[in-house]
Amino acid sequence: MNVDPEATAVVVVDMQNGFCHPDGSLYAPASEDAIADVTDVVSRAREAGASVVYTRDVHPNEQFEGNHYYDEFARWGEHVVEGSWDARLHDDLDVREDDHIVEKHTYDAFYQTDLEGYLDSHKIDDLLICGTLANVCVLHTAGSAGLRDYRPVLVEDAIGYIEEEHKEYAVEHSDWLFGEVTTTEEISFQTE
Repeated sequence: MNVDPEATAVVVVDMQNGFCHPDGSLYAPASEDAIADVTDVVSRAREAGASVVYTRDVHPNEQFEGNHYYDEFARWGEHVVEGSWDARLHDDLDVREDDHIVEKHTYDAFYQTDLEGYLDSHKIDDLLICGTLANVCVLHTAGSAGLRDYRPVLVEDAIGYIEEEHKEYAVEHSDWLFGEVTTTEEISFQTE
């Protein structure tokens, strides 16, 4: 898969302590296992001149108080609470000052964030999406990207999950409905 680095961003979804570290509140071993492939994609993208975006799922303590229905704490328990160690990006990631960090409060990295404005202002059309969890924040972010006319490409070997079938579903669903799928090895950055 050839991508133009000037029009591409790697979007690393929620690779935080809470999901990727054994002491995290919602730790999934496959999310920790994805770190090496995520850092490989980021490194190659950066070398080619593509943009890098990290999302952080962050929940203020009172976020779901008084909600009619949407309550992630009721579904998952308290996790990645604002200001906590749990909410920080994992130390094994190579986060740099010129990377864009999106703080989000739902599964969708576009919902009430500056992500779309950042992508548009940098003339980015194509998104290489990796991170965690496959069938939750990765899937919802990719779907939202597709609805906004970006080209969402899931990097399937750089995606964390709780159960293998969750990842299989997310990848197949994305490929069929609104995006594309690739692997770290298949990505080729076009350079002049």
